[in-house]
This record gives sequence, C-alpha cells and structure tokens, in this order.
Amino acid sequence: MEKRLILRGVLAGAIAGLLAFVFARIFAEPQINKAIDYESGRDAAQNALDKAAGLPVSPAGPDLFSRTVQADVGIGVGLILFGAAMGAIFAVVYTVCLGRVGNVRPRTLALLVAGGGFLGFYLVPFVKYPANPPAIGHEDTIKARTGLYLIMVVCSITLLALAVWLGRRLQERFGTWNATLLAGAAFLVVIGVVIGLLPALGHLATNREQYGNHGTETPVPLTDPHGRIVYPGFPADVLFKFRFYSVAAQLLLWSAIGLVFGPLAERVLSPAPAGRAVRAPRADPVEA
Repeated sequence: MEKRLILRGVLAGAIAGLLAFVFARIFAEPQINKAIDYESGRDAAQNALDKAAGLPVSPAGPDLFSRTVQADVGIGVGLILFGAAMGAIFAVVYTVCLGRVGNVRPRTLALLVAGGGFLGFYLVPFVKYPANPPAIGHEDTIKARTGLYLIMVVCSITLLALAVWLGRRLQERFGTWNATLLAGAAFLVVIGVVIGLLPALGHLATNREQYGNHGTETPVPLTDPHGRIVYPGFPADVLFKFRFYSVAAQLLLWSAIGLVFGPLAERVLSPAPAGRAVRAPRADPVEA
C-alpha cells in the first residue's frame, strides 16, 4: 500500500508542478524579464563609472541558454521535477500520519498534510528569506544564502512536526481546539526566536564590507564619486509582484497536490467492493 501511495504522490506532484509552471510562466516570467533588464542596465552604468575612473571593465559572459529556453524548458522541467519530489515526500508524510492523527477522512488528511507542507517548506522560510528575482543577491554570498535558507527550512519542518506532536499530547487534557491553539502558539514563539537569531542577508560579512550595512541584498541606487544617483535602486513594484506570484505559485502547487492526491489515496485505502453477479429470479412453476 505504501508504494502505491508514494507513486500516486509523485503523480499528483508532477501534475501540480505543471500547473505551477503555467501560472509562473504567465504571471512571474514578465517580472523576471524586468529584473533582467534592470540588471543589464545597472551593469552598463557600473561599467561606465569604472571606465571613467580608469578601472578595468570585465566583458559580459555569453549566455549558455537563451531566455526562451530558460523560461519554457528550464523552469518547466524544474517545476515538474520539484513537484514530483514534493509529492513523494508528501506521500511519505501522509502514510506516516495515517491512523496517528485521529479519525480523519483520506481527502481531509491530504489537505491537512498539503497545508503543512506549504507552511513548512515554503511560507515560514519565506518570512525570513523571501524569494528574490534576478539582480538581487551577490555572487560572493551564494553559499551563505543557500546554507541559511536550508537551516530555516529544516527548523521550520522540525518545529512544525513537534507542534503536531505537542497538539496530540495536549488533546486529551485540553480538547482538540485548545490543544491546537496551544501547539500553534508554541510553534510561533519558537520559530520567531529562530527568525530573530538568524542573520539578515544584508548583514553578512561580505555585504557589509563591499556594500554597506543594509537589511537585505536588494540593490540600492548606484551613485558616482560625487554622490549623484546615476542608476535607480531596484523597482519596488517588480520585487513585490515577483514575491507575490512566487507565494501564489507555491500555494497552487501544494493545493493541487492535496486535491489530486486525496481522491487517489481514497481509492487505495477504501477500494470499491467487487460487484456481485445478479441472479435472474426463478420462474414460478406453471400449474397444469
């Protein structure tokens, strides 16, 4: 049964990844193009300043793949594979939760696990380290940013699982509603401490040395040696829309996983009874 559920989780995740790709292609891709245009313009302005100051100007490297290939093939394949992987993890967690979280219908449990996946894998880490479009983030901090984000994801998932365990332990004493509120409050307090302890990306040592002490890596206005702005900072509208559509795409992905997987799991867990052969009624004997 476990293998059948995991295979259905992979299928549901792949379908969800495809839906998320279509959404991102329509809504998020224009914001990515605007961010790339901003980055190109800023690089040109920086090169002009370096040339005027007599500094060497490094030529732009060639793109290995065109934007069309990146937007259609790269993001599409990536999201489908990501959805399939999340679907497999989702199915494993779903299997573990069966019979351990009370008398919950298979479809309801699927939505609850999907909601937990959205919170643990994406939304809570997003609060500390939100998604950024191109032109935001420096090459020298890639490893540090990746490590901090993974720490945030691990803490989020672990604390969410502990909150579920705590809610189950408190259920008999305080009831389902109060136990849920207490466990949720404990989760918010502890995850708030974690968010407060982890450093902001703008406070990383490399950023402080090269770009100053800022809260984020979002590019500030580019100025010349006299302090005059020669290129504006990153557009706030583009940043907001990109992050909004990123959250919406992930919400669509996890919702689709739960909605698609629920009926599939229900068929595995509660198969329809085999049809019985219908016997023809006996004919009454004809009296002579």
